[in-house]
Amino acid sequence: MHDSACGPVAAADFSADERAAVYKAIHTRRDVRDQFLPRPVDDEVLLRLLDAAHHAPSVGFMQPWNFILIRDAARKAEVHRAFTRANAEAKAMFTDERQALYASLKLEGIVKAPVNLCITCDRTRGGDVVLGRTHNRQMDVYSTVCAVQNLWLAARAEGIGVGWVSIYHDRDMRRILAIPDHVEIIAYLCIGYVDQLYDQPELQKRGWRERLPLDQLIYEDQWNAGAEVSSDRPRPDPAAESPAIPSISG
Repeated sequence: MHDSACGPVAAADFSADERAAVYKAIHTRRDVRDQFLPRPVDDEVLLRLLDAAHHAPSVGFMQPWNFILIRDAARKAEVHRAFTRANAEAKAMFTDERQALYASLKLEGIVKAPVNLCITCDRTRGGDVVLGRTHNRQMDVYSTVCAVQNLWLAARAEGIGVGWVSIYHDRDMRRILAIPDHVEIIAYLCIGYVDQLYDQPELQKRGWRERLPLDQLIYEDQWNAGAEVSSDRPRPDPAAESPAIPSISG
């Protein structure tokens, strides 16, 4: 594990190969849904992933995250039942054409993945006034999302797949994992080895949505009100009305 206390590090100390490896991890990272192998994830490897998450940036250095490892089969089965109930609700929110495609997607690997991981945000850590969070209370949540991404990229480098499950009712997950009221659930992840990854995001490959062109998303100095971001017609976001709808990343 890298310890930044070793001394200053040169800002440009990455070789060309090291830079390429970072970008490779970013561009080939995928959300794994149902392709997990039964091969266990060794504790040493798992600790490296958690250490990568723990080295994420955090507002006021409050480090608001905790990591709940779930490997017990009965506990995973209970989480899966909560997912199944919410997933039926989510399916009903889409139109007929979308509903058929939604039903064909394998959206989670809760039971199949050797390790499940719930990453939380303790919003009381650091006290009432936290440096950098004085005017934006959401910064601790954003910090914890950075921890999720750190773990995901480290997992990619280790040849380990990660899937983000977001289709559940908050109250169910709190009950199953005994999470206190003041702690926010940020991510429920499935973690395990996989043989292969899709060459592009599965939802893109399956025709759910295309990646937006980057040049349509970049503005200079202020918001470009006349820009055409996407040719898709705007759709209401069901997540605004129900916590059960998925937020599926690529």
